[in-house]
Amino acid sequence: MKFIFVRHGSTILLSEFGERPATVGDVITLGANTLCGNEPEGSVTVTTLSLDRDYVIDQIFWQHVAFLSDRFEAQDYAAELYTEPAQILPLGEARLARVSPWIDELTSLSADGHSPEDFYRVQALLFAVLDIVAPLIRTTPTRRTQTQRRAARPGLPRHRCFEPVRAEAREAAQLLREAPSLRWTLKGLVRVPWSGGVWGAGVAL
Repeated sequence: MKFIFVRHGSTILLSEFGERPATVGDVITLGANTLCGNEPEGSVTVTTLSLDRDYVIDQIFWQHVAFLSDRFEAQDYAAELYTEPAQILPLGEARLARVSPWIDELTSLSADGHSPEDFYRVQALLFAVLDIVAPLIRTTPTRRTQTQRRAARPGLPRHRCFEPVRAEAREAAQLLREAPSLRWTLKGLVRVPWSGGVWGAGVAL
């Protein structure tokens, strides 16, 4: 997912919503795999924040943890909630001026590489920006599923069944469940071909 902040000038966006103008103070949001081009009107300066899809799903899960049972449900919920893959948000110049120092610091920290010491500062800056921008994102009303209604008063997170989102992690977990007696190693899990409940002979013991 991308948040593109128009810092100076204006441009014409060419995307799934057709041709639309974007000017200073606007924020362009693009979902994963959403194509978008632009034709600057004179000149335009933008800053882009890119968020990993799995990271976004994880944040949506914790945001709505009161009624989502796991990250798979969070993924489906996000697909129902954010049905517009491309939007132009009217942030305005006043709010842009407010978030600009945070965006600049995020840019500086990203340019210096991903240092573990900066992890919490990056999270704090990102959440500060999202606190201003996220309320402007248009969402689609969703209805709660039976699972969500049952989880309206959930137990503590440690009592829930969490499943990994990445397919590779799910396959490794399935291998461990199917053959708990084998002395699996990390290299062995990586090497073993997995297909429909059958693994190859290269199990590392």
